[in-house]
Amino acid sequence: MQYQDYYETLGVRRGATQDEIKSAYRKLARKHHPDVSKEAGADKKFKKIGEAYEVLKNPEKRAAYDQLGANWQAGQDFRPPPDWNEGFEFTGGYRSVDPSQFSDFFESLFGGTRAGGGARRRRSVRARGEDHHARISIDLEDSYEGATRTLTLRAAKLTDDGHVTTEERTLNVRIPKGIHQGRQIRLSGQGGPGVGGAKPGDLYLEVDIKPHPRYRVDGADVYLDLPVAPWEAALGASVKVPIPSGLIDLKIPPGSVQGNTLRLTGRGIPAKKPGDLYLVLQITLPPADTKEAKQAYEQMKEKLDFNPRAGLET
Repeated sequence: MQYQDYYETLGVRRGATQDEIKSAYRKLARKHHPDVSKEAGADKKFKKIGEAYEVLKNPEKRAAYDQLGANWQAGQDFRPPPDWNEGFEFTGGYRSVDPSQFSDFFESLFGGTRAGGGARRRRSVRARGEDHHARISIDLEDSYEGATRTLTLRAAKLTDDGHVTTEERTLNVRIPKGIHQGRQIRLSGQGGPGVGGAKPGDLYLEVDIKPHPRYRVDGADVYLDLPVAPWEAALGASVKVPIPSGLIDLKIPPGSVQGNTLRLTGRGIPAKKPGDLYLVLQITLPPADTKEAKQAYEQMKEKLDFNPRAGLET
C-alpha cells in the first residue's frame, strides 16, 4: 500500500488554512473534472483530488492524518501503526463516506474510524451536545480485574484564522471488570457542549486490548501456549500454571500430544458471559548440552521403538 500525500495532491502547504484548502480543491476539481478535461486518466486524477479533500476539509480527519508525520513521501510503502489514532476524539457518526470509494490508504486509516462530519451548525437554539468517540488501549489484566486509569485524549480544533490544531484533556476513567475487545465505555456528559443550556453529549471509548507477550485474546476467550516436558505429556502430570487471574494447579492428561488444547470453562475474561481459557500444549525438548543429557537421549534411542516419520511412509 502506498502513502498518499494529500497536501501534495492539492498543491498546498501543510500549514494551509481551511479556506486555502477549499480554494485549491475547487480549482483542481474544475480543471480535472471528467466532463471538462480531455486528459487521459482525468477520472482517476479527479478521484484522487476528491480523496485528498475528503480528509483535509475535515478538521478531525486532517488532525488525525497529520499525526502520521510529515516525513512520508507520496508513493512510499506504508502500513499504519495499529494504534495510530489511539486517544483521538472524533465527533458525529461512524463514517461520513463509504471508504471503499477511495484508495486502500484512505480505507486503512478511516475505514473503521468514527470520523464523522465534525462540528455542525444547529438550527435549534437549544440542542444537546454531540457525542464524541475515541479508541483506547488497555492491558489484559485490566479487563480481568478492573482498574482506574488516567487517559489523555486529543481533539481537533479550528482556530479563528482557519488553521487546524489539537488540544488535549486528561480524564480519570474507570475500566470495568470484564470489558473486552471492541466494547465501549460511556462517559456521560464528556462529549461536546450543549447549545442554549442543553445537556452535553457523551464520550464513548472503544476498547482495544494491547498485545500480550504471553496470552492471545479472542473476544472474551484467552489462549495460552503452555510448554510441557515430553514426560509430562506422555505420563501425565500436575503443574502450576500462571493465568491472568493468578496461579492454578493443572492436570495434564497422560498420552497428551503436541497441540492438544485444554479448556478451562469460565476462566477467560470475566464478562457478563465469561470467556474460556484455552491452554495449547507445546511439547518442549530439553537440550542435549551435557554429557548426561546426551546419554539420556542415547538410551531413549535404544529403548524406544519410535519412528516420528512413520506416517509419511508409503
